[in-house]
Amino acid sequence: RVIDIRNGKDAAGRTPYDAGHIAGSLPAPYPSWRGPSDNPGALPPLEALTARLQSLGISAATPVVIVYAGTDATDFGAAARVYWTLKAHGVKAPAILNGGIAAWKAAGLPLATGAAPAVARSSFVPTPDPQLIATRADVQQALQSKSGLLLDARPARFFLGQTRHAAAAAPGTIAGSRNVDNAVWFAKDSGALLETDAVQKVAAAQGIDMSRPTVSFCNTGHWAATNWFVLSEVLGHKDVSLYPESMVEWSRSGGPMDNVPSRLQQFWLQLKEATGAL
Repeated sequence: RVIDIRNGKDAAGRTPYDAGHIAGSLPAPYPSWRGPSDNPGALPPLEALTARLQSLGISAATPVVIVYAGTDATDFGAAARVYWTLKAHGVKAPAILNGGIAAWKAAGLPLATGAAPAVARSSFVPTPDPQLIATRADVQQALQSKSGLLLDARPARFFLGQTRHAAAAAPGTIAGSRNVDNAVWFAKDSGALLETDAVQKVAAAQGIDMSRPTVSFCNTGHWAATNWFVLSEVLGHKDVSLYPESMVEWSRSGGPMDNVPSRLQQFWLQLKEATGAL
């Protein structure tokens, strides 16, 4: 199954899928794999996810290729998040078309138009895998044990508390975490993941300890999906999970945080947000 997760509409009201897609692929826009606007990192309710997978004709054994636009590193994160969602619910053979539609077109390959093909509905009932899905309680346990690595996938300005996600209660990061910006795995202005040998060199330069249990997080489990994908699926880390609600939930929960600005600094940050000066 090839699923096209591109989202949005152009001035004429056409979706990216309408404008041109890989023949035989099915539209499955990214927001349908995410939580509500006030907590977008949350997984969809299991009933909704089950209905989504069944409508796409996906079962545990279905090879699934995820297609995204291929514009930049953040865009790759959408594909990585869908990949993680599939694998974390029992789909055994997901894959990402590296570089997305941009790479497909650059290779001179054709795009189709027209309606999506009809597919037989599956009877698949996904089961969440707690080894891949980290909860707030898991993060708290990692903090207490001090044996695990909490890996913040956000750009440094978020990690340092210089800005925040609109739904987060405060800027800053989870106490004791390390920052590895998800963009390090990409060439500048590229939406395609680096080749494996280059990824290995970046990981070494970043000092990532593959022997430690690792939880990847960001603001809403989007950028974090890229770090999870690289560590787990490219580098072969055997004990890495993703905290989907990430800093939006953590900051609201009152959990311990580092790099939280003073009240005065937060006031100025909120003023900048209100005036659009960020």
